Amino acid sequence: MAGNSKRKGAVRKPGTKKGPTVGSGGQRRRGLEGRGATPPAHLREYHPAAKAAKRAAKQRAYRTAKRTDENETVLGRNPVLECLRAGIPATALYVALGAEADERLTESVTRAADSGLPILEVPRSDLDKMTTNGLHQGIALQVPPYNYAHPDDLLAAARKDVAPALLVALDNISDPRNLGAIVRSVAAFGGHGVLIPQRRSASVTAVAWRTSAGAAARIPVGRAPNLTQTLKGWADRGLQVVGLDAGGDTVVDELDGTGPMVLVVGSEGKGLSRLVRQNCDAIVSIPMAGPTESLNASVAAGVVLAEIARQRR
Repeated sequence: MAGNSKRKGAVRKPGTKKGPTVGSGGQRRRGLEGRGATPPAHLREYHPAAKAAKRAAKQRAYRTAKRTDENETVLGRNPVLECLRAGIPATALYVALGAEADERLTESVTRAADSGLPILEVPRSDLDKMTTNGLHQGIALQVPPYNYAHPDDLLAAARKDVAPALLVALDNISDPRNLGAIVRSVAAFGGHGVLIPQRRSASVTAVAWRTSAGAAARIPVGRAPNLTQTLKGWADRGLQVVGLDAGGDTVVDELDGTGPMVLVVGSEGKGLSRLVRQNCDAIVSIPMAGPTESLNASVAAGVVLAEIARQRR
């Protein structure tokens, strides 16, 4: 009978290369062996506990990367377009899938493509995770951390110019818009750089970039671990330290701005801190012709820098 299964020995079939075999080869025996203890729930790939642990690990990695890299994300169509127009050195442009195109989004994508910036189409949920209120309007721009200059390098670069060194230091300035506006004024009136404290100060964020209108790409910004000690060192190297404060002992009209100088700008509310004030060679103020008691820090800095530029011309 064809296919007789009662034969005791295996016979090699014609035309095959496999040798004769008997039995299952131990497959049934191995199938009956135990597989050991059941792994914990969080180690089983498809278990809800394992999926929850995987999500938590991703969130921890995201928070760690955000802390170490200090990348910043600009959200919204107007802010993103303004940053791209200002030439902010971004690393990626994110556009939500299915986002409704308008003139702002189209110009943003065009500018990013022309500058060689990577353009990534992502689900809207990915952009939702970048903000707490979801007001991203389907577009986001990733900005890398700013590369600050060392105070010594800031002074060395200023001394290479034929004009006397003109640096601006900020004390108690916490608004990045003020920082950006001051950087813009420094670039407009022939300054060489801006110095900020390492702690309790505004930093060069995307907001400061946008306010500077691209001047942050031309004017170096340094960061001092100790502003008072840095100003002392600059004074020992021949710079006149001039503080700008509403309660100054002299007016800006009497300031001699033709020599090497560092202008220290305090905030509108707090003014100059005590130690910084003590290390200034002079404290100047801007006389007010109207009822206004004081000016915004960036406006006041622009007025004094314009006067210094006039004298140097």
